[in-house]
Amino acid sequence: MNSARFSQFISHQEPPELGPGPRANVQAAAALNRQLDQALSQAALTAIRAELVRATVLLWHDHLDAAHGIVQDVETKDGSYIHAILHRREPDYSNAKYWFQRVGAHPCYGELAKRSATFLKGKGETELEGRLLPRGQWDAFAFVDACEAAAGEPPNSARGALLRDIQRMEFEILLNYLSSDGS
Repeated sequence: MNSARFSQFISHQEPPELGPGPRANVQAAAALNRQLDQALSQAALTAIRAELVRATVLLWHDHLDAAHGIVQDVETKDGSYIHAILHRREPDYSNAKYWFQRVGAHPCYGELAKRSATFLKGKGETELEGRLLPRGQWDAFAFVDACEAAAGEPPNSARGALLRDIQRMEFEILLNYLSSDGS
């Protein structure tokens, strides 16, 4: 199954910072690309999907420029979604919102809303849940705002840790979606 093949690239590390990083112990882009080449050669993905998987993994590992080079010209909801996450992490919050506007409603948002709601309820974070999930729907713009607000907090703040965990879910869901055989 493709999703298991690619989840290994993001499952064993701390989630990325809300900002650009880099964090310790991420794989070098060249090594990642060699491993991705092999994994992608065994996957039944379109060329565009394969490159979006690559961009997602590179972005997870704090290789923002390499990921940007891939998604810059991919004018699909999926390409725009990765592009938006990238700009959110740079941080270039207004540009992230521009790209989220281009995304519109993404197929990943439903699962992200469910997982985030369960996570935030379990943490007793009803206020944050209300902001990120108005009417139970994922609000990508509110998440950008929350990340921007957290940028002004100490590096190991509790709010920042919650947002990083949600960002991890976002990466997992997006990578699973991109690596699935269907569209």
